[in-house]
Amino acid sequence: MPDTQQVQSYERSLERSRQSMTRADRPVNFHLGGREWDLLDEVFAPVYSPSTGVALHLLGLDEPSAQPACAGSFLEIGCGTGVIAVTAALTGRTPVVASDVNPRAVENTSVNAARHGVGDRVSTVHGDLFCGLDAGERFDTVFWSSNYVLGPDHYQYRSVHERAYVDAGYQTHRRYLEQAPSWSTDTGRALLHFSSRGDLRLLSRLAEESGCELRTLSTCQVREGEYGDDVVEHMLLQIVPVIP
Repeated sequence: MPDTQQVQSYERSLERSRQSMTRADRPVNFHLGGREWDLLDEVFAPVYSPSTGVALHLLGLDEPSAQPACAGSFLEIGCGTGVIAVTAALTGRTPVVASDVNPRAVENTSVNAARHGVGDRVSTVHGDLFCGLDAGERFDTVFWSSNYVLGPDHYQYRSVHERAYVDAGYQTHRRYLEQAPSWSTDTGRALLHFSSRGDLRLLSRLAEESGCELRTLSTCQVREGEYGDDVVEHMLLQIVPVIP
């Protein structure tokens, strides 16, 4: 685990959420990972954050010829525009299930799956984390590119869009750490894309309390100009249950 703590103010992230929905240059489609994608209103816009592109890289989905971090069946939590889930299907992962708490994101993923000809391989689910999935479903890869900025426990979201930017009290992170491993196959992996802009110490403590440990599979550093000269470290973590 990186030692540096760069915990970002949640107010700044909430302001970014509000601005990204209303700014005049918000596109109706965008390019990422060598493909063009539709962007619907009220959905997290990858054009204003590097996180989706970084997630593609961490998973090996930006280099189909490389050994990927995911294979077989694939579940994405917080699918947004569907870039990750659709790319996973395009590079041979099957079946692919994409879930989001934002109904517009679920619609956006379906639109992009149809756009790229994998509508028959990508199923969408509207629900909070694993709600809405069939109880018996299991996946070779369970993945969430998380809303790693920590908000106060008491914060009340003003829109579902804010949930893509801030996690109040890391309540969603705690539930993901507790539940994700049980949705993977016996040989599968539960993965989390996190960042040094989040609270790594708190995340590690929540993992321990959930009976898990976090293993860093890969990292990359991104200079995010919006935050001055900060170099932000992104990481792909595996959630591994600790056997007593």
